[in-house]
Amino acid sequence: MHFSDLPKQPSTFVSYWNVSKLLYGALFLFILETVFYYTKFVEAYTEKTILIIAFWLWCLMFSFIHIFLVTMDVWSRFQNYKRIKDHLFQHGFTPKIAEHYKGSKCQRMALYAAAKELGMETEIKQHYAQAGIKWYHFIPQFMIQDPLFPFKKYFWSRTFLEKYYEPKFEFRNAQKITTEC
Repeated sequence: MHFSDLPKQPSTFVSYWNVSKLLYGALFLFILETVFYYTKFVEAYTEKTILIIAFWLWCLMFSFIHIFLVTMDVWSRFQNYKRIKDHLFQHGFTPKIAEHYKGSKCQRMALYAAAKELGMETEIKQHYAQAGIKWYHFIPQFMIQDPLFPFKKYFWSRTFLEKYYEPKFEFRNAQKITTEC
């Protein structure tokens, strides 16, 4: 593939949104939950028993911590997206890369976003359709296969702690140069 063959490339902001729009929805809900649980906690703190206070505090902490977890998930999915986009540009579509990211809806969204920007979205959709993966498969496969996943290193490193990936190509800049020539 050459830069001249690429569809018009979106801005980084649009790519970031396309990769993580589902996670932004979850982030918004966790922020709303945190505000709700905070008000319930404050109300309980002044009037209720220790058991009720503990319940609302647990709910508050659960939703508050998830704000940070979702933010870290967004970061990790964007690192996946950059890596995938470079791979697809260099090697084209391969079932191996699609299989690597099939386990999670959020990782598949990163793959879809990169593939769409390179004009390869059809191949990805066909591959996942043949594999029986539907749009409504939200729960990651590893959560079903390994109920003790929160205690595993692979979960934390692959879900929230992806290392920064420096893209090998400047797709938007290269496309501008190609169209000017």
